Amino acid sequence: MGKKAKGSRKGKKAWRANISTEDIEDFVEKTTKDALSGGPMDSVPSESLFFVDKSKDLSVKKKIEKHREKVLRCESLLLKNPFLNPVPSSTLKKSTRKHKEVHNAEEATRDDLKVDSGSASGMFDLWGDIAEANGKVKKVSKPSLIPAVEVDPPGCSFNPSFESHQNTLACAVAQEMLKIYKDELGPEPVPLTVPGEAIAEEDMYFLDVDDGSEDEEENLENEDADLDKRPTKTKRVSRVELNKRARRKEQLRKEAEAKKLEQLSKEIDSVQNIVKEIEKEDEEKHKKRLRRLVAKQERLKTRPPRLGKYKFEPEPVQVLLSEEITGSIRKFKACSTLVKDRYKSLEKRGLIVPTGRRRKLGRK
Repeated sequence: MGKKAKGSRKGKKAWRANISTEDIEDFVEKTTKDALSGGPMDSVPSESLFFVDKSKDLSVKKKIEKHREKVLRCESLLLKNPFLNPVPSSTLKKSTRKHKEVHNAEEATRDDLKVDSGSASGMFDLWGDIAEANGKVKKVSKPSLIPAVEVDPPGCSFNPSFESHQNTLACAVAQEMLKIYKDELGPEPVPLTVPGEAIAEEDMYFLDVDDGSEDEEENLENEDADLDKRPTKTKRVSRVELNKRARRKEQLRKEAEAKKLEQLSKEIDSVQNIVKEIEKEDEEKHKKRLRRLVAKQERLKTRPPRLGKYKFEPEPVQVLLSEEITGSIRKFKACSTLVKDRYKSLEKRGLIVPTGRRRKLGRK
């Protein structure tokens, strides 16, 4: 290519037309870019462009711990899901029971260690209870009104006085007679079989026929009686009779209302008497409740509360007859064993459930 042709240099107009403006255009473009990007970099201070990093690198130990916090997928599957309830089973109950037993044993050992440490420091009460020292509430069983060992009356001795022996013997006879009267005067049991003769099959047919004929006769008689009671002809009621009935009905209604008002006024006048009657009834109920409580306490002194199917049956009084009194221990006749006496004492105090009498089976 050839060189660019030069323009004419004649006159000022030609000079102005041929002046180059590339530098000005570059400057304008640069300032526009700087304005769009946030300003020229020459006017920005160095503190805003650069900063000193004063943070230190994490130690190796922290990096390892941070890495250990991450749980692998295979390990997360083995973890317990908080949104699912476990399936109840007997093995779980056994495990929880064992865990509770171990926990209780650990607590007991800790309490013993605390007591030992307290005794070593000199702050332990020697005459105090361990449960009280540990702050536990000890269960207190309700004592029985019946003593553990009951003393027989003096008439049961091997050599009693005449009066005490006769009194005790009279009490024993009264108990036996009370049992006899109770059996005799009590309600008779329902018999399992009814006495009578068996009816033959031929007689049964005749009985059935007789029963049917009697029923038919009764039905016919009832029908005849109903026919006799029926009215032969309905009577027409006049308007005057209807008005009389209406006036009578209205009069009866007014009389009933007047009686109600009179009764209400009487009740209002007798309010004080009603209040006194209510107070009297409440007092009687209170006395009755007290009598029941006293009777219950008296019963508990002689027999235990009902614990099972059978009631407590006290042993008869172990009193000797007049012919059996010898006055010597060597010739004394044994009455009951100690084991039986203790067993009855436990039943009487309500510590064990009374059992029924066992029937002795005879030998075949």
